[in-house]
Amino acid sequence: MNYTFIENGSVTSPLGFIAGGTAAGVKAYTNATQAALKNEPLLPANGKRDLALIYCEKPCAAAAIFTKNLVKSDTIYVTRKHLENGVAQAVIVNSGNANACNPDGYEKAEKMCAIAAEVLGVNADDVIVASTGVIGQALPIEPIEKGANALKGKLSKEGGTDAAEAIMTTDTVKKEWAVQLTLGGKTVTIGGIAKGSGMIHINMGTTLSFVTTDAAISAKMLKAALIEAADVSYNMVSVDGDTSTNDTLAIMASGLAGNEEITEKNADYALFTEALTAAFRQVARKLAADGEGATKLVIGKVKGAKDEATAKTIAKSVICSSLVKAAMFGADANCGRILCAIGYSGAEVDVKKIDVSYKSAKGEILVCRDGMGLAFDEDKAKEILLENEIDILIQLGDGAGEAEAYGCDLTYDYVKINGDYRT
Repeated sequence: MNYTFIENGSVTSPLGFIAGGTAAGVKAYTNATQAALKNEPLLPANGKRDLALIYCEKPCAAAAIFTKNLVKSDTIYVTRKHLENGVAQAVIVNSGNANACNPDGYEKAEKMCAIAAEVLGVNADDVIVASTGVIGQALPIEPIEKGANALKGKLSKEGGTDAAEAIMTTDTVKKEWAVQLTLGGKTVTIGGIAKGSGMIHINMGTTLSFVTTDAAISAKMLKAALIEAADVSYNMVSVDGDTSTNDTLAIMASGLAGNEEITEKNADYALFTEALTAAFRQVARKLAADGEGATKLVIGKVKGAKDEATAKTIAKSVICSSLVKAAMFGADANCGRILCAIGYSGAEVDVKKIDVSYKSAKGEILVCRDGMGLAFDEDKAKEILLENEIDILIQLGDGAGEAEAYGCDLTYDYVKINGDYRT
C-alpha cells in the first residue's frame, strides 16, 4: 500500500487550503418564499450549517465530473463553464435548495460565484459552485450573501469539518477524509468532503464531493484520475436507484507539495490515482451505509465473471434490487432474490455456475451452489444477516472479472423520510 489515511483528515489537510461553514438559513428562506404569498413571517435560520466556502491561497489546476441526468442544476452548467480553462481557486456550496429547475437558476449560480469572489478576493470565473436540497424551488440569494460575508476572514484549517457539515442534507454523519503518499520524494496530501444519503444512484462521481490536493498535477491528469477512480468507487454506489440532478465531483490541486508536475500517465500518476481510488472507495462505503433510513451497509462482491464490466453490472444489479434490500433489512437469507437480480441484469453469465454466500462479522454461510438453492442453518444465516455490514458473495464460473458495489437495506424509515422531504 503506497498511501496512508490521515486521522481526522479533511478537505483542508493539503497545503494551501482553508475552509468554513455557517448557518445561513437557506432552507428557511426557501420555505418563506412560498409562505410570503400568504403574508406569513420569514422563518429564522434553524442553526444548521448550510453554506460552505473552500479557498486556496493560489489558483489551482482543477477538474470535475457531473451527473448524467438530463435534468441538471444550473450550478453544473456554471461550474463546467468556469473549468473550461482548468483553473479554480475556491468553492461555494449550499444545502437546503438544489437550484434545479428554476427559470433564474443560472443567474443565481453566477451570483453565488460573484459573492464568493468578493468575500475571498478571487476571480468569479475561478469559483466552483454547487447546491443540494429541494428541486424546483427558487434559490434565495439573501441568506447566501449574508452567510458568505459572515465567513469572511474566518476560514481556517480547522474549518474543513464545518464545511463537511454545511453540505449535508439528510445525511446523519459527515463524510471527510485525507490520505498521504510520496511522489518524487515529496509528501503529497489529498483530502476531501462529500455528502449523500438519498437520491443516490451514481453515474459520474458522487452526489456532492469536493477534493483538494497539494500535488502538482495538470488539469488534464486530474480529470483522468477522477474518472478512473470514480468508476470503481462512487459509480458503484446505489441507495435508491435515483440519479441526482446535482451530482458534482470536483478537485483542485495547489501544487504546493513541490513534486514534479504530473502531466502524463506515468508511475506518479498511477500512485496518485491509487490513493485517490482508495479514498473514494472508503467514501463510497460511507455514502451507502448512511443511506436514508438504512440500518445496514450491503456490499455485493462478484468474482469469476466474464470480465470486469460484467462483474460491475451484476454487482450493481444485486445491490439495487428492492427485494434484495428488503431481505437484508429483514435478515432473510433468500438466495432466490440474488439469482433473480443476476438474471435480469443483462449480463452474460452461465446461471448454472453461480454460487452465493452471505458473510458478516458473525461468519459466512453458503446458500446457493451451481445456481441451485441449498439447505442451510436458518438460525446461523439470520445471525450473520443481523449485523450492520453484510457481504453478498457471488462466485461465477465464467472468467476472472471481479467487482464490488455498495448499497444498503430498504427500511420503513426511507419512506418516512421521503414522504415529506419537501415539507
